[in-house]
Amino acid sequence: FINWHILKDSTIYLHKRKDMDVKIHTIHFDADQQLLDFVNKKVGKIDKLDLKITDLQVSLKLDAAIGGVHAKVAQIKANLPGKTIFSEEEAFTFEDAVEAAVDNALTQIKKHKEKQNIG
Repeated sequence: FINWHILKDSTIYLHKRKDMDVKIHTIHFDADQQLLDFVNKKVGKIDKLDLKITDLQVSLKLDAAIGGVHAKVAQIKANLPGKTIFSEEEAFTFEDAVEAAVDNALTQIKKHKEKQNIG
């Protein structure tokens, strides 16, 4: 991963996969290597669909405290030819939020792929 800071409270990590760039944007925290590896592994499921995804952006942020605990939010934006897929999920851990967001994005991408095959 290559990382660089763009704002005071956020960091972008760039990972080049075989056919697409994966950008992981963390807001209000710095991700450890274990979380980055987890995210990269999960988005690999999207890469396996063999679509022409040009880039994939994952945003991880701490949401407002709920009962003293910050909710973890994962957003995924995948740019496909002629379509942008967006998924957002919230959970008590980033891992759960990422997993749910990837599953949501996969469902949308599969539906898009089915429509392309029909038409």
